[in-house]
Amino acid sequence: MFLHIVRRLGASLPTLFLVSVLIFLLLRLVPGDPAQLLLGDLATEQSLARVRQQMGLDLPWPQQYLIWTGQVLQGDFGRSIQTGQEILPLILRRFGVTLSIVAVAIVIAALIAIPVGMIAAWKQNSRLDVGLVAISTLLLSIPSFWMGLLLLLFFGLHLGWLPVVGYVSLAENFQRGLLYLIMPVITLVLVESGTLVRMMRSSTLEVLRLDYISHARAKGVGERTVLARHAFPNAFGPTLTLLGIMLGNLLSGIAVVETVFTLPGLGRLLVEGIYARDYPVVQGCMLFIAALYILVNIVIDAIHPLFDPRVKDT
Repeated sequence: MFLHIVRRLGASLPTLFLVSVLIFLLLRLVPGDPAQLLLGDLATEQSLARVRQQMGLDLPWPQQYLIWTGQVLQGDFGRSIQTGQEILPLILRRFGVTLSIVAVAIVIAALIAIPVGMIAAWKQNSRLDVGLVAISTLLLSIPSFWMGLLLLLFFGLHLGWLPVVGYVSLAENFQRGLLYLIMPVITLVLVESGTLVRMMRSSTLEVLRLDYISHARAKGVGERTVLARHAFPNAFGPTLTLLGIMLGNLLSGIAVVETVFTLPGLGRLLVEGIYARDYPVVQGCMLFIAALYILVNIVIDAIHPLFDPRVKDT
C-alpha cells in the first residue's frame, strides 16, 4: 500500500504542474487590474506603475510564474494584496472552518444514506422503495443554496432556534459554535444524501443478483445477514469512490453554502480573492484545493481494497 501511495503521489506531480500553469494563466486573462482595485479610480499612472512594480506585475508572465512556483516550493504562498496577511496560514485557518462542516456532513450523510440505499434495494419495487427513491431524487434536485435559504427561513427566522448571521469558532465557544454549524451541516447532509442513496441502491441491486447471494439464501442465511455480511462489502465499493469524489468537491466547492450562512471558510476566501483580483490569494487557494482533491482520491484508492475484496492493490 505504501508503494502504491508513493507511486500515485509521483504521478500526481505533472497534474499539479498543469493545474498551476492553468491557474496562473486564467487568472491573468480575467479582466481587472489588482493595482487599480487597490488604489481606486482616482489613482495616477505613476502610482499604478509603482504598485504594479511592488507586486511584481510589471514582470513578464513566465518570470512571474517562476517566482511564484519557487516560493510555493519553499512553503511560501506569499502575502495578500488586499490585507497583507500571509496566505498559507490564512488558507489553513479558513480550511479548518470548511473541514469542520464537510467532514461531519459526509459522515452523517453516509451513515444515513448507505443503510437507506440497501433497504431500498432489498425492498425493490415496493412502496417503501418507490418512496425512498422519490425522496432521494427530490433531495439531489434541490440546489444547496436554496436548501440553505429554506433552513434559514424556517429554523432561523420563523422559529428563531438557530442564528442566521455570523460565526463563532468551536475553539472559542464550543456550544455556541455548534449552533452556527447545524444548518450548514444539515444542508449538505440533505443535498448529498440523495446521490448516495441512489448509488448505494444501484450497487446493492447489482450485487443481490449475483450467484453467491443466491447460494447464501439457499443455505438458509437470514436476509439481514445476507445484506450485512455478503452484499455490503461488494456493494460499498462504488459508493466509497463516490464519497471520495464528493468529499473532494465539498472541501473545495462549498463557497455557496459558506456565503449563504456567512461562514469564513476556504470557498468564501476564494470568492473574495476573485472579486478583489487578489492574485496571490486566488493562486494559493486554487493550488491548495487541487492538491487536496488529489490527496483525497489517493487515500480513497488506497483504502478501497479494505472494503471491496475484488479490488487488488497494485
